Amino acid sequence: MHTAKEGAKARPRSFRAERDFVALGIAIAAILMFVSTGAKVLPTAFTSLMGLSTAPDPWLTNALILNVALLIFGWRRYRDLQEEIAHRRRAEERARELAETDPLTGCMNRRSLIPEAAEKFDTGCHHIAAFVIDLDNFKQVNDSHGHRAGDQALKASVDRIKRVLPDDAILARLGGDEFACIVPCDTSNVLQMDAIADSLIETIRRPFDIENATIMTTASVGIATLARDTVHKDAYKSIDQLLHRADIAMYHAKRQGKNRHAWFEATMESELQSRSRLESAIREGIERSEFIPFYQQQIDLETGELTGFEMLARWQSKELGLVSPDVFIPIAEDIGLISDLSELLIAKAFDDAKEWHEKLSLSVNISPVQLRDPWFAQKLLRLLMEKNFPAQRLDVEITESCLHENLAAVQTIVGSLRNQGVKISLDDFGTGYASLAQLRALPFDQIKIDRSFVAGLENTEEDEKLVEAIISLGKSLNMPVTAEGIENEGILAALRRMGKLKGQGFLYGKPIDSAKTRKFLEDANLLVQSNAKSDFSKPAAQEVEVDLSEAAIAPIRKTG
Repeated sequence: MHTAKEGAKARPRSFRAERDFVALGIAIAAILMFVSTGAKVLPTAFTSLMGLSTAPDPWLTNALILNVALLIFGWRRYRDLQEEIAHRRRAEERARELAETDPLTGCMNRRSLIPEAAEKFDTGCHHIAAFVIDLDNFKQVNDSHGHRAGDQALKASVDRIKRVLPDDAILARLGGDEFACIVPCDTSNVLQMDAIADSLIETIRRPFDIENATIMTTASVGIATLARDTVHKDAYKSIDQLLHRADIAMYHAKRQGKNRHAWFEATMESELQSRSRLESAIREGIERSEFIPFYQQQIDLETGELTGFEMLARWQSKELGLVSPDVFIPIAEDIGLISDLSELLIAKAFDDAKEWHEKLSLSVNISPVQLRDPWFAQKLLRLLMEKNFPAQRLDVEITESCLHENLAAVQTIVGSLRNQGVKISLDDFGTGYASLAQLRALPFDQIKIDRSFVAGLENTEEDEKLVEAIISLGKSLNMPVTAEGIENEGILAALRRMGKLKGQGFLYGKPIDSAKTRKFLEDANLLVQSNAKSDFSKPAAQEVEVDLSEAAIAPIRKTG
């Protein structure tokens, strides 16, 4: 049954076909009539003009003129039909071209790549290799330099790839910044395929000079091979499976650190399926609010006084149990859910911390991905207002690596937060090669020494000198210093000798959930409702020191 819209489209076609048929009949009739009437009228008209006979019959003359008009009409209609057919043919050619090629780079697309690859077997090729190439972090190129520059970088990448590939190779753009190459190969010569992959990575790694800017990117490459004798009836399906395997290998190369290539192995597919299940579980976990904040104590090393807590993310999964952030944070960053996850956790932390004593701070870690969002500061400040949490009690920790991605954007975000009273800490200091110029450009409120340096205080003199240098730098810049990873009394004693510091680590207890944190603070009279019983600055300080002794912390370690 046709809809009204379909019927409306069908009528013009039917009418046009009927009209063309009528026009053809009229033209044929006109020609026949012109021959018959012309044979009588024209000779008589000619002799009449010569004065040798009377004028031709008016009815026959009018019929001849009508025949001429009909012939002109028929010719014009024929010419219009020819032009319409030519235009339609050009449109069909253009549609076929758009369907089979990528308009930006001129490469094939996935739709045309598969049949072209299948033809390789028909021409006598016994083995083919598929290379899937993905440009690493290419979204940052578009964000930093604009999509116009990004498009030019893609076209320049295609030119470089073509120069590396053999003459009989096929190149296609699968979409975005992902490309695929089909290369006839000898499976016994694995080194040849490795050499092609290395050449692809090397040529893409060279800087692009585009629109007065230098653009640098790297590539991850996945490789898979297919033998002719393994292809059964459906060659297209086999080629599609080959590309799928090369794609899996490419993602494996990315997880191994990018800027490298990897060969497909059967175990990779099961790993990818596991990751896919994790991605789905993370999405569902956010909807079900399964992500919860844990808290680790931050201590004044000189007095032993509790100064605040650092919030750490945990996932209390219905299926997987308690999951470490090392598992789900990188995946949440990759699939673009880290902002939603972080906002969920920070909102819960604000609700928890509102019950704490007003002199206890709350520290939260921010992903580098979140700092690429120009609206991050506004989102966080809005959340502070919604939860009615004092901005001066919040300490936002950003890692040193964030400073190298887009210093100007980070500077704007940091400025917006500090203007509202939020404190900013430089986390994992010593691992990202931050320069003094960057420290001056971003006036941090605190420096946190990475745990890898603190853990080596008892063992290596180099780590001790490095920690002393960082502490000295903090003093010269008037920035308090916090040491992470205080595991035992020996490390604590070494840090106390170096000056006035704050610290955190398992010596003071493992991270604990909100309920245990609240119970701990309730016992120390450090909840809002227990402020009337305790003056934090005097007697409560003694109570806190007592409650943070080894005897008091031991039960928390066991439960943490």
